[in-house]
Amino acid sequence: MDSIDSSTSSYKIELPFYEGPMDLLLHLIKKNEIDIYDIPIALVTEQYLEYIEMLKVLNLDTIGDFLVMAATLMHIKSKMLLPPDPEEDAEEADPREELVKRLIEYRKFRDAAEKLSGREQYYSELYDRDASIEGLKKEEILLEVSVFDLISAFRSIIVRVKDKEFHEVTIEKLNINDKISDIMEKLNSNKSLTLQQFFENMGSRYEMVITFLALLELIKLRLVKVVQKNPFSTIEIYSN
Repeated sequence: MDSIDSSTSSYKIELPFYEGPMDLLLHLIKKNEIDIYDIPIALVTEQYLEYIEMLKVLNLDTIGDFLVMAATLMHIKSKMLLPPDPEEDAEEADPREELVKRLIEYRKFRDAAEKLSGREQYYSELYDRDASIEGLKKEEILLEVSVFDLISAFRSIIVRVKDKEFHEVTIEKLNINDKISDIMEKLNSNKSLTLQQFFENMGSRYEMVITFLALLELIKLRLVKVVQKNPFSTIEIYSN
């Protein structure tokens, strides 16, 4: 098995901007075009737990917050499986009610905070919807890609890779700083790459994870742009 040096195995990465469990829930609601007042808790819980598994693999330092919310979702799911109490009002008996209130309040304060802090400008600088990127036509509009979109896309890539597709096992240490250099070198040579292209010819899943962590670090440092030309289209990476 490929080895990872101690500095890498204990590496804790923060998301490029804080994205917590409430943000993930709102992301899933938006992604699935769900009515926030009528959340299909089983579906959302299943997808939420899938993200949790990837967050564990990535060793993100906010994992504890996500686990608390996961427990809350599972509790709500279990309560919804119980027969309703005929003595309680139907609306008051809805186990989702408190969560919905929290989500609406959180979204309200988050939107206000974004305006006050100029975070919208931060997003435009990070993902650069309208900036001129070499290789793109002027009329093309670039769409923002969230961290959760990236994690979801990475999960789709890594689960499709079969063990037999990896190279012969070699003993080497994987270093995030080296991967950062590799990514920047590739972008300088190719102008842009799709997310899929970053993980071609990888020697192991460990190497794929380290490469993804390096990409997150570059996003945090604003050294790369992460964009889509259309919703659900290929995610592309450009040097900033």
